[in-house]
Amino acid sequence: MDGFDFMKSSYSSGSGECVEVAVNIPGTVAVRDSKSPGGPVVRITSASWYAFRTHVAHLDMTNSSMRA
Repeated sequence: MDGFDFMKSSYSSGSGECVEVAVNIPGTVAVRDSKSPGGPVVRITSASWYAFRTHVAHLDMTNSSMRA
């Protein structure tokens, strides 16, 4: 499936260590390495992406509270 419009994260640093995400295809989220735009693309469902983001946000909040 082609036609993904990839976006780089606003959190990405200048070091090039980030991923790009495309959410323009209904029901599908595509993720790729920004250093290799012609490389493999991981495709997951929108629901799986939401669950992943929720989990990562929870981990980030947990780690932030441990540092305080």
